[in-house]
Amino acid sequence: MKILIEAGHGNPPLTGIGSKQSPDGRLKEYVYCRGIVKEVVRRLRSEGYDAENTVPEDGDIRLGERCNRVNAWCDRLGARNVCFVSVHCNAAGCGPWMNARGWEAWTSKGQTQGDKLADCLYDAAQKCLPKGTPIRTDMTDGDRDKEGNLAVVRGTRCAACLTENLFQDNREDVDFLLSDEGRDAIVRLHVEGIKAYVVKYGK
Repeated sequence: MKILIEAGHGNPPLTGIGSKQSPDGRLKEYVYCRGIVKEVVRRLRSEGYDAENTVPEDGDIRLGERCNRVNAWCDRLGARNVCFVSVHCNAAGCGPWMNARGWEAWTSKGQTQGDKLADCLYDAAQKCLPKGTPIRTDMTDGDRDKEGNLAVVRGTRCAACLTENLFQDNREDVDFLLSDEGRDAIVRLHVEGIKAYVVKYGK
C-alpha cells in the first residue's frame, strides 16, 4: 500500500492569516506539522513501508493541487492501494489563548474507507498521548471520527483522514507539542495508526 502524508497549510498561509500559529508565535503550524510529517515518513520507510510526503514545499499549496497529487497515485495503483493523512494543529480562535484542548480526526461524510483509517488513528492516539489528553469524538454515526466537507478528504479518492493534533492556541497543548515527549507522541500515533491500517486493510 502507498502511504501518502502531508502537512496542512504553508508559508504564508493562503487562508486564516494570524490563526495558523500560537498566540506567542512559538508554534507555527506549517513548520511544526512539516517536522512531524518528515519524521513519520522517515520512520515508516525505516520499517519497510512505502511512505511519501506529498507536499514537500514550504509554500502553501492550493487544495485542488493537494488532491490532484493524491489522486494521481490512486490512478496509478488503484484507490484501495493508497491511504492519505493530512496533519494539522487545531485552533479555537484567531488570536488570544483559548481553553479548548485535545486530539481529533476528520473524514468525509458517510461511511467510507477513511473511517477505518481514522479508527486506527484514534486507537493509536489513545495509546500514545498522555493519560488525560482529551480525545475529541463524534459518535452520532456510530464511530469516533468527525465528518465534514474538508477539501483534502472530500476530494481524494482513497482512504483519507485529517488529524487535528491538539490546539495551537491552548497553552498546555502548545507546551506539550513543543516538548521532545510531545513531538515523539504525535509522530508515534501517526506511525502506529497508519501501520495498523495497512496491516488490517492492505494486501
